[in-house]
Amino acid sequence: MKFTKLNYCQYLLSSQINYTMTNLAEHLDNISHDKINYYLKHEKLTPRLLWDNVKDLIVPDEDAYIIFDDTVLDKRFAEEIEIVRRQYSGNEHGIVKGIGVVSCIYVNPKTLTFWVIDYRIFAPDNDGLTKVDHVKNMLQGLVYQKLLPFDTVLMDTWYAVNHLMLYIDSLNKVFYCPLKTNRLVDDTFGQEKYKNIESLSWSEDELSCGKIIKIKAFPAEKKVKIFRVTISTDRTDYVATNDISQSDTDVAHSCV
Repeated sequence: MKFTKLNYCQYLLSSQINYTMTNLAEHLDNISHDKINYYLKHEKLTPRLLWDNVKDLIVPDEDAYIIFDDTVLDKRFAEEIEIVRRQYSGNEHGIVKGIGVVSCIYVNPKTLTFWVIDYRIFAPDNDGLTKVDHVKNMLQGLVYQKLLPFDTVLMDTWYAVNHLMLYIDSLNKVFYCPLKTNRLVDDTFGQEKYKNIESLSWSEDELSCGKIIKIKAFPAEKKVKIFRVTISTDRTDYVATNDISQSDTDVAHSCV
């Protein structure tokens, strides 16, 4: 019996806890651990392969969202996997040994359906690329190669760096991303020095509709709007967008 991509993908989808080759071999007749190991060593499951398999399933929309997110595949017990490295895991809220994966997700807001359309393995020791580099590369591939229509980019605090936000703005796309509380900003249009976001004062109107600020090191003419969003009793996020016309904190809340 031949072991195929379909066998492996179905296993990954159905197994909720154990993803090992040993576990898979125990659940397949006439498929040995060695056969699965040989397949994984010689088969390349590339981002291009993902795109080739998903592109005909996508229902494109001019108002689509692109979500960039990352996860860490926990490999704390791995000793010989080359791309395993110590890195921060949001699930663990700390540093773990694992494989970092940055994903690009296409969301149709009208049908409420989504598709993973691209991914990158975070392995800076191999390619010298940061997670932000991967996001920009995937974004360029989306705009200039995949040619999927979209309007808005949603991303985590990790990607809220000046050059990426400005690049998205240069594409005439909207972005939403939380900023770290120590990010230096100015809401006085040059009358006062830059201050930490969490040091800003908020009127009732600004709490409801957001406030326009300048982020330090942004071009003088580039302003963004930020929204103070209460996530829980002990967490407040500050969500930035280049859509200055946005005036609803609830919308910003839904983007984080």
